[in-house]
Amino acid sequence: MIDHILAKAVAGERITAAEGHTLLASRQLLDLGQAADAVCRRKHPEPYRTYNIDRNINYTNICTAVCDFCAFYRSPKSADGYLLSRDLLLEKIAETVRLGGNQILLQGGLHPTLPLSWYEALLQDIRQHYPQVNVHGFSPPEIHHFTKLSRLPLRTVLERLRDAGLGSIPGGGAEILVDRVRRSITRGKVLTDDWLQVMRVWHQLGGHSSATMMFGHVETLAERIEHLERLRQLQDETGGFTAFIGWTMQPDHTALAHLPHASPADYLQTLAVARLYLDNFAHLQSSWVTQGLKIGQLAMLYGANDMGSLMIEENVVAQAGTVHFLTLEQIRAAITELGFVPRQRNVHYELVGREQERRAVEANRRGAAGATEASGTFVAAGTPDAFLS
Repeated sequence: MIDHILAKAVAGERITAAEGHTLLASRQLLDLGQAADAVCRRKHPEPYRTYNIDRNINYTNICTAVCDFCAFYRSPKSADGYLLSRDLLLEKIAETVRLGGNQILLQGGLHPTLPLSWYEALLQDIRQHYPQVNVHGFSPPEIHHFTKLSRLPLRTVLERLRDAGLGSIPGGGAEILVDRVRRSITRGKVLTDDWLQVMRVWHQLGGHSSATMMFGHVETLAERIEHLERLRQLQDETGGFTAFIGWTMQPDHTALAHLPHASPADYLQTLAVARLYLDNFAHLQSSWVTQGLKIGQLAMLYGANDMGSLMIEENVVAQAGTVHFLTLEQIRAAITELGFVPRQRNVHYELVGREQERRAVEANRRGAAGATEASGTFVAAGTPDAFLS
């Protein structure tokens, strides 16, 4: 039964939800990996595998929603809440550019008072100072929240953000796109249909976005497949998703700390099934941020064709106690060890020029050397910032 399903997927035929569930429930991890790798190589016969250089800037941790899996957010009345100053935010982008980055991932909590004009002014400032940087910003929960605060239609909000400088939308806040799961682990946050509608309208406006899944908590295997099915259906409709990124929930220091960590095998199996199921997605990213270097590298043989981002800064996962930071040389070496050529890309998975890539490698090498000289030990550039008031 398993062999038939795998052969079907490798041949390029679409597998059903029931077949996807059978694969997730199976114990044939190596067979799944081989099939996912075969599909990946069919879609990507090129001799290279890619990575990106960007920075995850969380402009605020103040959030009106309550997510049991989140150790990052603070309530609006918390003394630990912050809103980054514009000068500090622009300096973070400047550092990203110096290290060869071409993008920022701009996300925050659901702030209760900031008007839409505040976000427009932020995007305009970024575009004025750094027109070469793509703003991959504002997840669907944030954008849905903007529509509630502004009392404006979704399309209007997205058009205004696009015109102010929003380049693409990250797939954050998807968790599991099944309302039973969402109601179990979040309060005050967008439900499934509205999450998908943000992406649908953005795609209709000509925009691109990524899709994500955070798994390994209260969902069933069938609900993981339902999540993938909702993404596959929307991709059939719009074609606007550039990539899928899946990762396991990090329960430490959260209200779900009683749950066990999902195993590396569970991560790899779910990644492989995603590659086989999401036949209309070109790109799948490895999640070394949650899995570490070795499993992140192994993911490249289980369906991923991209190592993800250098991620100069990451705060949300780090607050849950999972701290995996890689240097650019480690990311490139991990790709090389698998027999591929490492290549830097942009948000659209277009390769950057060789000279730009060379300058980025040199800049990161100098940054690592400078950190070592200054402190005696190298702390990767992703070390999370302290909370800023």
